Amino acid sequence: MDRENTVEPSESIGPALSPIDHQGSLNDEAARSKAQLLRRAAGALRSGGNLHAWFVPGRVEVLGKHTDYAGGRSMTFAAEQGIALVARPRDDHRVVVHAVDRAETADFQLAPDLVPRAGHWSNYPMTVARRVARNFGGALRGAEIALAGDLPPAAGMSSSSAVVVGMFLALDAVNRLAERPEYRANLETAIDLAGYLATVENGLTFGSLSGDRGVGTFGGSEDHTAILRGLAGRVSQFAYCPVRFERAVAVPPTHGFVIAVSGVEAEKTGNALARYNAASRSAAVLAELWRRATGRDEPHLAAILATSPDAADRLRQIARRGEQDEFDADSLLARLDHFMAESNEIIPRAGDALASGDLETFGEQVDHSQRNAEQLLGNQVPETAFLAAAARQLGAAAASAFGAGFGGSVWAMVELDRRAAFQSQWQTAHELRFPEAGAAARFFSTAPSPGAIALHPFQGA
Repeated sequence: MDRENTVEPSESIGPALSPIDHQGSLNDEAARSKAQLLRRAAGALRSGGNLHAWFVPGRVEVLGKHTDYAGGRSMTFAAEQGIALVARPRDDHRVVVHAVDRAETADFQLAPDLVPRAGHWSNYPMTVARRVARNFGGALRGAEIALAGDLPPAAGMSSSSAVVVGMFLALDAVNRLAERPEYRANLETAIDLAGYLATVENGLTFGSLSGDRGVGTFGGSEDHTAILRGLAGRVSQFAYCPVRFERAVAVPPTHGFVIAVSGVEAEKTGNALARYNAASRSAAVLAELWRRATGRDEPHLAAILATSPDAADRLRQIARRGEQDEFDADSLLARLDHFMAESNEIIPRAGDALASGDLETFGEQVDHSQRNAEQLLGNQVPETAFLAAAARQLGAAAASAFGAGFGGSVWAMVELDRRAAFQSQWQTAHELRFPEAGAAARFFSTAPSPGAIALHPFQGA
């Protein structure tokens, strides 16, 4: 492996949340577009004075489909696209959130008994407010917050998790939560914060910060980790439960990424929510069957598989004879096979190949991941499967669907000097094959970028 292509970023929470470095690694075009977003957001608040302000990116999952909540690993990067957020403290307990792109406002109390509005965009900011009020003692003040973004919603790029991260940063800033004993005891690093924000979404307890209802999806901390710990020009590999940094690998300077938003929304509501939670639940059922049969206490699939060389075979036997009503044995075995291949085989091999500049092997491993998503995990739709295959046929070094699945987006890695032509050809192919979805699709370039960036102070409009 090429060690010059790997780095180990600091564990300190400071760099992830520090003021923007004007010699930093957002390129000029991206920096100008984020400045425009910040001005739009600031324009939604009353004029004058200094505001707390952040740019919170979305994320692209290169590999790691449905692995994080089962203790597996993934490869991700923070996207150039994201959400600009500005906040001004209030003198009461109200939180007023202006969603500039929707031309909508949510107004609620920062209170432990707040009832979030399920199935509505305000579910995410309200869930953060409720959890903050429950986890942090003492007086809390509200905030007026405005959001504006260039991140496509329901596209698998973690727009909802970006809102969760941004909302917490805003309530942290106006209440100086980082100075409180509950914060200091549990959130020493950016990785700790990412893990905690994942539990805000999924409802679990983090350290002494007690869990709550969450937003209705049982996911992991991949998204929040990528959003807070993104590195310019690099794909980062983490393992989860708890979050652990493994390596960061440079993207070849000759290549970049094109994103295809398929036109099939990956909204985590209704039937899509049920299918997403079924993928998560099947991994949990396997672990429950293991604990029941062995009397051991491993919490998730990754821990089970690490117990011994024959753990996978033992778990397969347990799954075949296990008594439970949610999944048949074949479904559980397919879920186990997918997790083992994705987390323990494909990602290590793909990371090694990318680090050494072997894009042929990297592309082959990504193809393997995509096939497994279609055949074992079952979270693909015809549009995303077509987009991945079409990208490879058009000459992409690698391409894969990403995110929760059941719609969403596909990434393709292509040479920089043909990225524009590739994007046009890819979009045309999609529109011809799927006219209805193609009309709603979006295609754009992105690059691995820094994680969440704070600007202090930011002068309001």
